[in-house]
Amino acid sequence: MQLRPVLRTTRGIQTSDGAGVRLRRFLGGGSGLPSIDPFLMLDYFDSPSAQDYIAGFPEHPHRGFETVTYMLAGRMRHRDNKGGEGVIEPGGIQWMTAGRGLVHSEMPEQTEGLMRGFQLWVNLPAKDKMTAPGYQEFPASRIPVEERDGGVRVKAITGSTSRGTAGPVTAAATDARYLDVELPAGATFDEALPPGHAAFVVVHDGVVSVGGHDVPGVGLAHLGDGDAVRFTAVGGPAKALLIAGRPLKEPVAWHGPFVMNTTAELMQAIEDYQAGRF
Repeated sequence: MQLRPVLRTTRGIQTSDGAGVRLRRFLGGGSGLPSIDPFLMLDYFDSPSAQDYIAGFPEHPHRGFETVTYMLAGRMRHRDNKGGEGVIEPGGIQWMTAGRGLVHSEMPEQTEGLMRGFQLWVNLPAKDKMTAPGYQEFPASRIPVEERDGGVRVKAITGSTSRGTAGPVTAAATDARYLDVELPAGATFDEALPPGHAAFVVVHDGVVSVGGHDVPGVGLAHLGDGDAVRFTAVGGPAKALLIAGRPLKEPVAWHGPFVMNTTAELMQAIEDYQAGRF
């Protein structure tokens, strides 16, 4: 077993998006923090104050990639120009494939004042960028939880764990894994990952030790190559996401909500949106 080392850690930067939603950005999106192919951007939102998020994300377009919204607390109502609509409940996941284009809104609905969760942007390969838009959306009750020794619990959202528990979301284009791991104090989590896949750990509660680094919540550890990852809860219980995927190794032309492979494709996306062809 070759454990993956930590290449860098970050606490992200405070910024805002949409209609002024306050959030912490860990990857991409003009933050000055590099993307990790195939993952373009990662945001974390967490506030007990409705004024920080209630204005939400009014109608905006997307083309060429996927958005992944995972709610820890509160709800997110979404609606698009193709007739799609729904609510992501606490513990639920929405994996949206924007493909050739859609226009949607994401509006928070607080639960006891809380709004907490992540949004990840995942790139699509050139062959899939103009695919039909679609959703994979599942409530917490549909997401399996694997029980391990020592009280470790692994929520499998995307991909399969090394012990065979499969999440309900499929992400064939990048062979993605998206696991939410809960550890009692002192517990250790070991997981095999395909060599060559990009991977990172995001701690969202407590403190996790990974590769000789103590990463507090909320913090991200970018992992190097290897075939396994190991991390341990230190000083108390902890929770962390393990996210991994196969790099696309393709050129990226990115402007706001459009992610293509060439500048010409990017200009076409802008023209199509302005002409109402989404």
